[in-house]
Amino acid sequence: MSRIVRGLDLSLTGAGVAGARWAQTLGSKGRRTDTYAMRRARLHRLADRIVEAVGSCDLAVVEGPSYGSRGAGTWDRAGLWWLVVDRLAARDIPVAVVTPSARAKYATGDGRAGKQAVLDAVGPRYGVAVRDDNQADAMVLCAMGHDWLDEPLAAVPDRHRAALARVEWPDLLPPPVVQLAVDGADMPYPDTIAAEPRRRRKRRPRAVEQAVACPGQVDALDLVERGAA
Repeated sequence: MSRIVRGLDLSLTGAGVAGARWAQTLGSKGRRTDTYAMRRARLHRLADRIVEAVGSCDLAVVEGPSYGSRGAGTWDRAGLWWLVVDRLAARDIPVAVVTPSARAKYATGDGRAGKQAVLDAVGPRYGVAVRDDNQADAMVLCAMGHDWLDEPLAAVPDRHRAALARVEWPDLLPPPVVQLAVDGADMPYPDTIAAEPRRRRKRRPRAVEQAVACPGQVDALDLVERGAA
């Protein structure tokens, strides 16, 4: 059965969210004169809308931050990124993080490809009408998730697929339990080890402080006893 994957290209003015056969853009407007309280409220509203669009899924593939970006909105974009990722984690949705260059390489074969090149590649390959580069990026991220799950949305050249190795994928499966055959039956490894009896520690005798006479030292108690005698 095909699993549900969502791709997310997070942005303040145009966040792209995509599924296997659809894509949409969610944005918000702000002003340079907005107070910190207004900016906080804007980020939370937008994060809620994005996570609502994601819905329930088996994997969310999010584009990671572009560390070379500059400008007044960089700080707020980072805040939005963490708010969305935190909300996904709170819903127990596994999150994969893709670098911008890995996303571009998967889409075009070139990690330095621009937004327009990615947009031009997405429509013909996946048969989805995308209106802007935000949706195109989100669609590529979604496709990368499906490909990693061995459920590719379309055939992609090996040169493009090499980008999958550069993604921080989540651990979707619990750690395996080592099994050993014991008397013809399998049982978890910890159950095959008999509890080792606890050894009692030998108590060391307490050290008794003893007075050591030094040459020329006078014992005051001895003088008192002699006087009493």
